[in-house]
Amino acid sequence: MGDSTHVVGVGMTSFRKPGDHEPYPAMAQAAARAALADAGLAYTDVQQAYVGFVYADSTAGQRALYDIGMTGIPIVNVNNNCSTGSTALFLARQAVQGGAADCVLAVGFEQMKPGALDSVWPDRPSPFDHFNRTTDELIGASELPRVLRYFAGAGRDHMRQYGTKLSTFAKVRAKASRHAANNPLALLRMPLTEEEVLASPPVMEGVMTRLMACPPTCGAAAAVVCSESFARRHGLNRQVRIAAQALTTDRPETLSSGDMRQLVGFGMAQEAVQKAYAQAGIGPEDVDVVELHDCFAQNELLSYESLGLCPQGEAEAFVCDRQNTYGGRVVTNPSGGLLSKGHPLGATGLAQCFELTQQLRGNAQRRQVDGARVALQHNLGMGGACVVTVYERP
Repeated sequence: MGDSTHVVGVGMTSFRKPGDHEPYPAMAQAAARAALADAGLAYTDVQQAYVGFVYADSTAGQRALYDIGMTGIPIVNVNNNCSTGSTALFLARQAVQGGAADCVLAVGFEQMKPGALDSVWPDRPSPFDHFNRTTDELIGASELPRVLRYFAGAGRDHMRQYGTKLSTFAKVRAKASRHAANNPLALLRMPLTEEEVLASPPVMEGVMTRLMACPPTCGAAAAVVCSESFARRHGLNRQVRIAAQALTTDRPETLSSGDMRQLVGFGMAQEAVQKAYAQAGIGPEDVDVVELHDCFAQNELLSYESLGLCPQGEAEAFVCDRQNTYGGRVVTNPSGGLLSKGHPLGATGLAQCFELTQQLRGNAQRRQVDGARVALQHNLGMGGACVVTVYERP
């Protein structure tokens, strides 16, 4: 294995509604150029690139980067559903850590359409066939889009087991909006009250309202990762080190447990975070700031427990005691998260990296978590894959 890996540059576009954005090559190039400029490097310094997206043709990564330069480097296109951006980062870090390259660019982008996620290949088996059948068995058939059914069902199971109230999920969403008010790159920056969230139209009666779901969004983000020796030779910023990283996929209990929480990745997240904590030699009590995968308010609450930020069954108290925000035990999603910042699938994981890098550098301005030295990132993709990354300020 090579020496340690550092995030030396990050870049991100503002996240916008579908139709209110530039074409995907322009968004990806803007994020990549910003990351290179932040690092103080040229594209010719990059030895490999990993480009993540979900809704684009097969070599869209090359299309996005060729206008920056055609240097002959390996460009690998990455698609791992909603965890695509962090999977690109995982591969970039793996290339550096393994000694295959000293300087690697990870880029993620998405040019999305309005409305709920849906398949673009209806003439062949869906990757979600097993998930859909299991969902039908557990919560019954429905005309709701599949992703809404998955996460509403998971929230329902937590409510049934622990007595969690709908208002607790509303508190999570309202917290996200307060954080996003300080993020100029977020899509939704208007603070919401708990009452406004509860008053929005129901998705599943008594379990989820519309404002508890993240919006479809377009945007891009990027990161430059380098070996410590490369960073030293080039005088680069080494304030942010990737201390640990783990990528997990589903085990049989995802479909066999009879629990919708397992179906949406609770077990994957548990396994990934345990591996990451062990690699980094830390525990959840050491984490100062978290960017986690809040595609729905329900999943943010579940993730508090899967990531070990609070014991299982105590997430409602964690929320109600404001342990998830400034002044509490750990600040979660200071960016506003997917709920307010938006969720352009291929960019999300790298946007989380952008936020946590700014936090550890002390550059997050009004979002800054005082004294942040250890950061945790959780990025989940149904179908499935989960990536957990631990960042440290050496």
